[in-house]
Amino acid sequence: MLRKVKEVNDDRRATPNIHPGEILLEEFIEPLGLTKNALATAIGVPATRIGEITRGARAITADTDLRLSIYFGTSPGYWLRLQNAYDLEEARRHDHYEGIRPRVA
Repeated sequence: MLRKVKEVNDDRRATPNIHPGEILLEEFIEPLGLTKNALATAIGVPATRIGEITRGARAITADTDLRLSIYFGTSPGYWLRLQNAYDLEEARRHDHYEGIRPRVA
């Protein structure tokens, strides 16, 4: 069983884990012809926040999720779900869990 988990982890490392900031930049900001500064102004946050998110250096918070959701018309929680999926995959890529065994009832 551990070998199978290790193989899956190796496969995951081979495929990129996409940060929600990359999605924000490539699927929203650029196609709409926005600048990061314009988006920051429109949603009332510092431009550094949008810059850090799009570089993958900052996580999306609940506050940022709501602001982006209102502005882009996505459902509340959309950006947080992307962030959670990213964070979970990043955690899975580490081998810190190999020694943990399921509790037997």
